[in-house]
Parts: sequence; structure tokens; C-alpha cells
Amino acid sequence: MNNKLTIALPKGRIALDTLKIFESIFGSEFSFSDRKLILNRENFQFLLVRNQDIPTYVEYGAADLGIVGLDVLVENSADVVKLLDLKIGKCKICIGAKKSEQIDYSKPDLKIATKMENIAKTYFAKRSICVDIIKLNGSIELAPLVNLCDGIIDLVETGSTMKSNGLEVIEEIMSSSAYLVANKNSYYSKKVDILDIYNKIKKEID
Repeated sequence: MNNKLTIALPKGRIALDTLKIFESIFGSEFSFSDRKLILNRENFQFLLVRNQDIPTYVEYGAADLGIVGLDVLVENSADVVKLLDLKIGKCKICIGAKKSEQIDYSKPDLKIATKMENIAKTYFAKRSICVDIIKLNGSIELAPLVNLCDGIIDLVETGSTMKSNGLEVIEEIMSSSAYLVANKNSYYSKKVDILDIYNKIKKEID
């Protein structure tokens, strides 16, 4: 049995920010090197994982804990234990459209492009708005510029990407930040260790 706590981290800035938290807690260096995807330090094993896959790693027990955006948790309906808002990776999920153009929600063939299909479908269903959701995996801002859609739903940090592409935020759907989540079985079998690191992280970020 692996006595280490395995923690799945998303690649990029959130991983770096998370490792800085651990460095501060333990007073030693925590960093990946040579393009490695596994890092062993102290009683922890860190995995570098694609952001969208972290809920899967945690839900199926490949990782005891994970750091993942609330937007990803909501989009994936992940069956995990949500423990703590780390207050990093803050962003918003917003509806965007061409600058100075409002979206006509009564339009019969309304089209919205996004990589977050479930969030989009839930949002419009709650408002009884009929919409055709177009799934895209990147460069979402391009879609309305070439008339593929009437608007988009996308992650927004500063809004600069939308602005530079002639779009503007017209409505905010939800706020998101990185959360510490746990596998349900691990939360019981390794509860002492998980609560220990939970309390150390909480103290560090408060």
C-alpha cells in the first residue's frame, strides 16, 4: 500500500503556486525537473496532469488529492470531496459577444460556442432559453468573429484576450478558483494525513 499522499496538480501556473505553498509549509524545495511528471518529496507524490483530467485521477483513486478549478469540477460533475478553496487561479466564466452587439436570446437559431458544454447547457436550461451549443476546444474567441456563433462562454481572467479580439463580456455565469479535492475512499482511509495537510494549507493561505 502506498503510504504517501498522491496529489494531482494541473500543469502551469496553478501547479507552481501550489508547490510554493508546500515549500512554505515544509521549508524545502518542491519542483518538477527535466519534464518529469512525477515528483516525490517528503511523504508526498505529486503528479502533473492535464487540468481537465484531474477529477478523473482523483475520482478513480489514482490520486488521493487534487488541485483543480471549480469550473472543471462543475463541468465534469466530479464525484469527489471538495475540501478547500485555495484562493489561487481565480477567474470567471462569462458570456462574450462582439463589442457593442447584444445577444438576442429570443433568436430561434441562437448559437453559443464553448468548451464547457455542461455548464452552458445548465445555464441556458435554467433560463428556458433554446440554444445550440457548439463544442470547441480552443481559440473560442475566434468563433463569433467568423460568424460561427452569436456568442461564447469562456474563462476570463482579465478580459484582455476578449478585448484584443473585438469581443466584450456581457454577462458573468460563475466565479472559479482552484480547490483542494479528495478521493472519497482516501478521505476515510487516509483521513488523518489528509486533514493534517488540509490544516497546514489552510493556515498558510488564511
